[in-house]
Amino acid sequence: MGFFGDYDVFGRKKPKKQLKRETLANSRAKGKAAEDWTVTSYSMRGYEVERTGRGSDFRVRKRDPFTGRVVESKLVEVKSGKAKLSELQKKTKKKKSNYKVDRVDPPFY
Repeated sequence: MGFFGDYDVFGRKKPKKQLKRETLANSRAKGKAAEDWTVTSYSMRGYEVERTGRGSDFRVRKRDPFTGRVVESKLVEVKSGKAKLSELQKKTKKKKSNYKVDRVDPPFY
């Protein structure tokens, strides 16, 4: 936060808890925007995008248009900014060869 982010509309200094809450909310919004951007990007390239539960954000699949068989499948983890992989994500990346980390800085952030 900058100098002006530390003060409210009336010029009073904001409490540290409120500043932390705002920072986390901004990070969450930026992460959600990055995920939405990635889903749109993969969908436009002809992939099916499916949300996964643990260790990655999405499973993306590309199908053969004639047979309907899966040609390519990979797990995608989306990170924005300087975000780090969690322990579970590191373990999944080490175990799976089809794991991809997409570093995205969504537009308008």
